[in-house]
Amino acid sequence: MRGTIDGERIALEDAHRFANRVADVDGHLRWDFSRLHREVVAGLRSIPEATSVGVDTWGVDYGLLDANGELLAEPIAYRDERTSKVIDDVHSLVRPEALYEMTGIQFLPINTVYQLAAEQRGPRWQRARHAVLLPDLIAYRLTGELRTELTNASTTGLLDARTREWSSTLFDRLAIPRDFFPALQPPGDVRGTTANGLQVVTVGSHDTASAVVGVPATTDRFAYISSGTWSLVGVELRSPVLTDAARDANFSNELGVDGRTRFLRNIGGLWLLQECLRAWRRDDISALLDAAAGLPARGPRFDVDDPRFMAPGQMPERIADAAVAGAAMTPVETTRCIVDSLAAAYARTVQQAVDLSGRDVEVIHIVGGGSQNALLCQLTADATGLPVLAGPVEATALGNVLVQARTCGVMSGSLEAIRARLAASTQLRRYRPS
Repeated sequence: MRGTIDGERIALEDAHRFANRVADVDGHLRWDFSRLHREVVAGLRSIPEATSVGVDTWGVDYGLLDANGELLAEPIAYRDERTSKVIDDVHSLVRPEALYEMTGIQFLPINTVYQLAAEQRGPRWQRARHAVLLPDLIAYRLTGELRTELTNASTTGLLDARTREWSSTLFDRLAIPRDFFPALQPPGDVRGTTANGLQVVTVGSHDTASAVVGVPATTDRFAYISSGTWSLVGVELRSPVLTDAARDANFSNELGVDGRTRFLRNIGGLWLLQECLRAWRRDDISALLDAAAGLPARGPRFDVDDPRFMAPGQMPERIADAAVAGAAMTPVETTRCIVDSLAAAYARTVQQAVDLSGRDVEVIHIVGGGSQNALLCQLTADATGLPVLAGPVEATALGNVLVQARTCGVMSGSLEAIRARLAASTQLRRYRPS
């Protein structure tokens, strides 16, 4: 994405888009990182006038480097099932309650802590010198500098929620070398420069951290829903919530830009609909949503967090089995069922975030791809009884660009000041509860 800041105007435009899919290689779902890196370089070549670049990706995944800094294998994707065999082993070494008390991270089988436990059983562990999270791996290829950006580090389940440093206790108990991850670096620092002299700025490299920067809020009494493949639902706080109630509700305390805490829950997302479209071999999502809006309310629903929906394949059948005990549903009915179920989960999670954190909420911001889904936004307003402001779609890219701009001296001020400026230059769609 090409980001431009000109006076009060903040603009984005596509520079280079490319597909990103996992493939089954050697019995594991792997990312084609070599190709991703080539596409990133191609994208940068298409913006020769750029003054800086920031990298963000999804969380938890990593690549293993050997002592020479070479990638040992293409990174395994978080949807791979390898962690199912090691979760009990990890919990025998560190009880789940102790894990949460130290890290504040919700239990998900995809968390890096479980991935590394599975890695220890694999053939490459003895040759591995560093685990490098994916955005840092891209930055390493661009600059030659090895670091671990702080917001993404917090998704691993290995960072101390209080000290915001790697937990030496966890590393020792889990037999992970203390220097296995490169040194931590906060967003807003300069990582290095490319061979062409382009400055690489460390941003909120976990995409949700950048997306929360890109929430155009004008009050601190807001909840956010970063709605995409996953749905990240929560509030922004100054400090973590590490109570038993927060752990029982499976909420995360991930780090944000400027030392904020993203108190959120990672729940099911539009992956459900994406997989159905793939199974149906259809791409007419707008027509499906329009038809789904015409169906009556209070139809069948299902638990969008059910682990059965994690892996790809046969999604319409799995949803039908969960929602209507296997009875047949048409694509339109399945679409409405997905959207109804997501809206209900959004409402439930926002209320939990309010109850657990004590933060009052008067408006919900939906950003990301889901902000284009008018039916989902309206049903969320109806379910929560709160107004929903939808947009921007590219909140992650905007948050990335805004942190770069502040680091480079093009902008200044607090997150609140940056968001107010973003709100003034962004057209939002408002949905009122009906």
